[in-house]
Amino acid sequence: MDSSDYGRLIYLGLLLAAVGGWVLVEYRGRLGFALRTAMAWGLIFVGVAAGYGLWNDLRLGEVPQQMMADGGEVVLPRADDGHYYLTLTIDGTPLRFLVDTGATNVVLSQDDARRLGLDPDTLAYLGEADTANGTVRTARVALQNVTLGDIVDDRLPAYVNGGPMDGSLLGMAYLGRFRIQIEDDRMILRR
Repeated sequence: MDSSDYGRLIYLGLLLAAVGGWVLVEYRGRLGFALRTAMAWGLIFVGVAAGYGLWNDLRLGEVPQQMMADGGEVVLPRADDGHYYLTLTIDGTPLRFLVDTGATNVVLSQDDARRLGLDPDTLAYLGEADTANGTVRTARVALQNVTLGDIVDDRLPAYVNGGPMDGSLLGMAYLGRFRIQIEDDRMILRR
């Protein structure tokens, strides 16, 4: 400890003695009440500090929502994880995709395929795809009535991934139908 640390320690000791002396004089004969009040304020302080510290962690689950603008323009805000997400309605079922301009195709996870009424166990996994996790088997499917706001595509080729995936990917097979612009933490799709 250097001399400035000793000065701070002396200052905090004097402050504690002054506040402690005031508490003893003010709550003379009611020390139990004083301790309960101090505990209550201490818990309030800890709760506020914990809430403040966890606020960013609690917000991570929120995904910014896409916005439809005039003239077939779709604005996607960047999520806290740095990615863009797009929700398409496929045959009446909303499905959230990770927008992946580095992916060639639209790739469905097995869970999302089930949500669309496809049974991944009965699909013919005849194709292969090279991914960051290695080579996986794929089954080609056709998605009907793909809707994004006022934009409707009657048939969209897609693949169901034979391996585990956290979510579905929206690749250039769909994104290539749009002009893509990225600026100010927003991705803008125009058709």
